[in-house]
Amino acid sequence: MATSRALAAMAIFLLVALSTSHIASALRPSLGVCHASGYLPGKSGYCEKSNDPDCCEDGKRYPQFHCSPPVTASTKAVLTLNSFEKGKDGGGPSECDNAYHSDEEMVVALSTGWFKNMGRCGHRIKINANGKSVYAKVVDECDSVYGCDEDHNYEPPCANNIVDASPAVWNALGLDQNVGMEGITWSDGNN
Repeated sequence: MATSRALAAMAIFLLVALSTSHIASALRPSLGVCHASGYLPGKSGYCEKSNDPDCCEDGKRYPQFHCSPPVTASTKAVLTLNSFEKGKDGGGPSECDNAYHSDEEMVVALSTGWFKNMGRCGHRIKINANGKSVYAKVVDECDSVYGCDEDHNYEPPCANNIVDASPAVWNALGLDQNVGMEGITWSDGNN
């Protein structure tokens, strides 16, 4: 009888220990988690550096993502700086309207999963940072699958959690453009 109680106590202890450990998280299904779907071999080329972008390196492997974390009322993301003007670091014209946009416009590009195969084109999103909120229009995809070519300014694929914003968005949020990356939250706005 004492042996069965000891075994039951050890089993309960083991279950509690596993439920709080990294082992348990590895055994649970990853709901809402987005993993790299492959790796793109780097290829260097002319990389326009107006906003200090990361440029591809020959032979380096860059993760590719077909997905992004789930969108919530307060989706965590990284805000990056991007010019949508012709001849700047944004590469070609915007995916949604095949046009370039002034750095004075409140526009963004979203990582591939959030872009939803152009499903968010023209929609406004609400961006929160630095105690402020602004609305910006989705005009482009921050490609999380392809990169390291002329169409992508020889920049690697974006991470799966990027809101790539114009200087106007950075200014409206009172952020330092020299930093180039900021933790933010965002949500779908009213259209």
